[in-house]
Amino acid sequence: MINRRTLIQGIASAATTTATTSSILMPSFGAFAADIKTLKISHQFPGGTPEKGDFRDRLARKFAQEVEKKTKGELKFEIYPGSSLMKTVAQFSALRKAALDLSVYPLAYAGGEVQEVNIGLMPCLVTSYEQAYAWKKAEIGHEITKLLDAKGIKIVTWIWQAGGIVSRSTPVLNPEDVKGLKVRGGSREMDLMLKGAGGIISSVPSNEIYPAMQTGSLDAAVTSSTSLISFRLEEIAKALTTGRGKSFWYMFEPLLMSKSVYESLTPSQQKAIDEVGLELESFAVSMAKTDDDEVAKIYKASGAKVYDMDSAVIAKWKKIAQETAWTDFSSRSTECDRFLKLALAVS
Repeated sequence: MINRRTLIQGIASAATTTATTSSILMPSFGAFAADIKTLKISHQFPGGTPEKGDFRDRLARKFAQEVEKKTKGELKFEIYPGSSLMKTVAQFSALRKAALDLSVYPLAYAGGEVQEVNIGLMPCLVTSYEQAYAWKKAEIGHEITKLLDAKGIKIVTWIWQAGGIVSRSTPVLNPEDVKGLKVRGGSREMDLMLKGAGGIISSVPSNEIYPAMQTGSLDAAVTSSTSLISFRLEEIAKALTTGRGKSFWYMFEPLLMSKSVYESLTPSQQKAIDEVGLELESFAVSMAKTDDDEVAKIYKASGAKVYDMDSAVIAKWKKIAQETAWTDFSSRSTECDRFLKLALAVS
């Protein structure tokens, strides 16, 4: 594939040797070719196609297709699934530095760098998709957007996912079930709640849960329904507590873009990014809900015992979450406390 630098050098060279009659034909081609820009999209999830596979990878591919179509080929994309371009957590910092263009990214993974974003995976704070997406138009959504903008990152597509609990041993439904188990929560705050219930915390990205459970360094993990499917955890699971209906685990996992890269685009290209990003939100909601149901079928078929949470179970977890994760988060800074209060205002 001809890259931007090679093409520009070739056109410059041709300009010094081409006859006047030939040069009349070149500007339109040169102007078009020089405007072609290839952007890289990275994420940690298994790769597939726009029509098949992990919906987060599919969303990235649909986004690339539609933006390329809207820009008439001015913007093209290379997609790197499975953290094949760079490590999972490092993608946030890379976006800030414009070393990466776009990423489908679990925002709480950046909590070590920007502590306020851990609000995106706070146990028992969000308990439905309706509540989750209400954040976007509420003050909490505006503040998250403003915070990321100040850090050099733009939210392109809002994506929320419910999660469930997979165990290679005993089922984990009530708080007392986690006592003594090596467990993964997915964020500092989720881990604090699980630790408060007696769990032994092991922190790994979702794409590393399978080997950790396989070797015994992890007994149970909480992750999104889609990851429970895509990472084939049913192969080593004996029990699953789903996220369908009720869950204490809702993660904000948006499609993010480097702000400086976005601002380097033409107004029409930016418009295409914005329009396609917004259009894909309905796809994200639909597929997340589908996976919440599908994961139960897959695990049941594999022989695992399947459980669902109800309001009474959520209430037990919420009490622990308030005493541990919520208290810790609000005490970390005045901004963290403010973010929590804004989130609590959205019911």
